[in-house]
Amino acid sequence: MRFFATGEQNRQLLLNSVILMFLGYVLLLWVSNALMYFHKMDLSYVSVVEYYLGSEENFTQPKSYQSLLEILHFHLFAMGLLVLTLTHLMLMTQLSVAVKVGLNAAIYIATILNEAASWLVVFVHPYFAYLKIGSFIVLELSLLALIISVSVSLLYARRKMQPK
Repeated sequence: MRFFATGEQNRQLLLNSVILMFLGYVLLLWVSNALMYFHKMDLSYVSVVEYYLGSEENFTQPKSYQSLLEILHFHLFAMGLLVLTLTHLMLMTQLSVAVKVGLNAAIYIATILNEAASWLVVFVHPYFAYLKIGSFIVLELSLLALIISVSVSLLYARRKMQPK
């Protein structure tokens, strides 16, 4: 990330391209995340509760401790790296400090709450389904905001790099 701190991004067309390709990959991840969520449930309280606690009508089983733990284990690692990478890239954009702090806080909090909400629905109370829905929405919007802000910043830097 030295190239951001020293301003080398203005001279590093190849590195700029690699980061833009990474952001394209993250956009595909963002889309698949939404598709997976909506394949399992929707933004309604009932669908979230039925997904996690099971449904006799639909013949689905409640989520087990082990299945929640396996998902949590993978997500803590993968989402941690993704959020760290995207927020680090975002810090080097021209956004105001207030926007950077707000976006940084929103994505970290949403990521943690999104993971915690599943456990809370199963082991504490079904009303935490609302937390699952809200944290999913904030997470998706925050990820999209990071992808767009970093992409726009890099595309602007790329335009400045090209000879006139």
